[in-house]
Amino acid sequence: MLHNKIYALCDWGILTKFNFSLSQYLKHIKQYNIIYIQYRDKVNSFEIQKQNLIFLKSNTNIPIIINDNLELLEFADGLHLGQEDIESLIINFKLTNKEFLIKFLRKKYPTKIFGLSTHNEVEILEANNLPLDYIGLGAYRNTSTKDITNLLGDKISYLAQISKHPVGAIGGVRIDDKIPNITYNVIGSGLLK
Repeated sequence: MLHNKIYALCDWGILTKFNFSLSQYLKHIKQYNIIYIQYRDKVNSFEIQKQNLIFLKSNTNIPIIINDNLELLEFADGLHLGQEDIESLIINFKLTNKEFLIKFLRKKYPTKIFGLSTHNEVEILEANNLPLDYIGLGAYRNTSTKDITNLLGDKISYLAQISKHPVGAIGGVRIDDKIPNITYNVIGSGLLK
């Protein structure tokens, strides 16, 4: 069965809810055309997250992206940042803007993959000036796993068209969605049903 390219969200909270181990998760997602796996973990300690990343890296050839946590980047293939996360890193590194931060990270970690969440035209245009590998764009639809304040719906296709980076549609995206100008369907719990 053919599917769109899938950017899989491996969210520890969702795995726990569906009673999936990391091993079961990797076996289950083999049926899909997975381009990236983003590991997101808001509950476990640094050490457990590190062990989970090492497990994922040693049990799949799919690039593993860590969500938000720069401290774990050495154990992953890349880093995905939200708009709030990038602002706090700018402050932590005493930089003046997003461009300096991403250029700094790119220079420090030249082989890593970098992605950024975007929600509107202004954020996409800013991202166009950054040395990113992709952007996430959303939310496409409502989702039960996150509170959504900005639903894009069909407007997502227009917004994706103005990005110079590949675009992953985020939020309520389904495996079989074919959204014009979107490169990746970003899917979390939808992969486990």
